[in-house]
Amino acid sequence: MLLLGGALAVPALAQEAGPAYAQGAWRAGFRERRLDRSKAERAPSTMTDNDAKIEAPGDYSFAIEHAGLTRLYRVHVPSMYSPARPTPMVLSFHGGGGSMDYQADDRHYGQISKSEQAGYIAVFPNGYSRLKSGQFATWNAGTCCAGARDVNSDDAGFVRDIIKRLSGQLNVDRERIFADGISNGGMMSYRLACEMSDVFKAVASVAGTDNTRTCTPKAPISILHIHARNDDLELFDGGAGRKSWKVNSFVSVPDSIAKWVQLDGCQPTPRRVFENSDAYCDAYTQCRGGVEVRLCVTETGGHSWPGGTKPRGGAPTSTALSATDVIWDFFNSR
Repeated sequence: MLLLGGALAVPALAQEAGPAYAQGAWRAGFRERRLDRSKAERAPSTMTDNDAKIEAPGDYSFAIEHAGLTRLYRVHVPSMYSPARPTPMVLSFHGGGGSMDYQADDRHYGQISKSEQAGYIAVFPNGYSRLKSGQFATWNAGTCCAGARDVNSDDAGFVRDIIKRLSGQLNVDRERIFADGISNGGMMSYRLACEMSDVFKAVASVAGTDNTRTCTPKAPISILHIHARNDDLELFDGGAGRKSWKVNSFVSVPDSIAKWVQLDGCQPTPRRVFENSDAYCDAYTQCRGGVEVRLCVTETGGHSWPGGTKPRGGAPTSTALSATDVIWDFFNSR
């Protein structure tokens, strides 16, 4: 079964999927989704007033109209949140074929737990989907992916709408808004860096390269990229992997990093800031505006979130580092 960022790909979307994907995987995808929903750790409260103040910690879900479409997102407000104190906010974008519920599932990415530990507001937007449930969604991140790309979904506008609304409902620290994502969601984070560097302090991408068509950031922005060298969907050195050759030819990791080193005006020679037997991180510093571009590479793990879990299939997830921890440490140092 093909997984995209830990989420099920579907033939109807043809998203990043290889030719071997067939009806059996489609049916298994629905069975697995039902299993995930039945084991959900928490059911968010649905807010009927999308502009009402959020006074209490907890989980909330929203449905808003944007660009003629009903769009969905979830919010986790940590227990230490106080309306009297500006609070950082992290928007986390699911992989292609996934949903906000999958990205918010602590069993896979641990982002709710990290929100509680670090005290930031965690937001899980849902990509464009033809389904009312929002399942099997994608992001319009440039040359990828699928339905969102093909209808030219206004995903950046949707993100701006979310931030505007939540900034009226919660005491958001507008100087500490961040974005991360996996696979197609990581690509979306790159698009936001290109188009919304005036809003986001830093972005992080896991297993998703920069596939934007144009990129003219208004200001320098810190970039973190995490990628497995043996990723067989988004190849480290670019092109179309055996699971994606009918769908997209991806930009390489080195080219994505080189692009942002140039855009941010960093020194071209990196400094090694972390290394163990299966992973390393290189930092490009002395950038304009004091930002940083950082690349973390795991030797193994395939197309996945290091330190997380996958429901089944593919290479085992790397345990050489925790993407969730590395991302927050990077954000928190900005």
